[in-house]
Amino acid sequence: MHDLPHHYNVAAAAGFDTDVSLTSNRLEAIASAPPEEFGGPGDKWSPETLLVAAVADCFILTFRAIARASEIPWISLQCEVEGILDRPERTTQFTDFVVHATLEVPEDADEKRAHWALDKAERGCLITNSLSSTTHLEATVIKVS
Repeated sequence: MHDLPHHYNVAAAAGFDTDVSLTSNRLEAIASAPPEEFGGPGDKWSPETLLVAAVADCFILTFRAIARASEIPWISLQCEVEGILDRPERTTQFTDFVVHATLEVPEDADEKRAHWALDKAERGCLITNSLSSTTHLEATVIKVS
């Protein structure tokens, strides 16, 4: 890992009635538009879906690092995240993220350690740690022969 602080730069550009083009150094551009809930077409990534995707992605990458450092064997991790957007106290914001994680481990793996690593990944995700919303983990560990 590089020394902190890290800096991440993204550029956004759009015309009057066009998708937003999101770019960053060495990455392919992606198109963004409002979700259906805000009157958009619903067929592009939106700021809302990008944020929820960042939570899912960060959870898996954090788990991978923890499992590697702790020498926890695993086969695959599926993660679905539900982001709940609400309007408490007249401010629209994400209030909760529910992380549904299904981890497949070898049959001889220690299930308790696998759950420990999943819990630690939830607590260690830098994306959710940077947000004011709460995160709830619903984890399942499946032993595979």
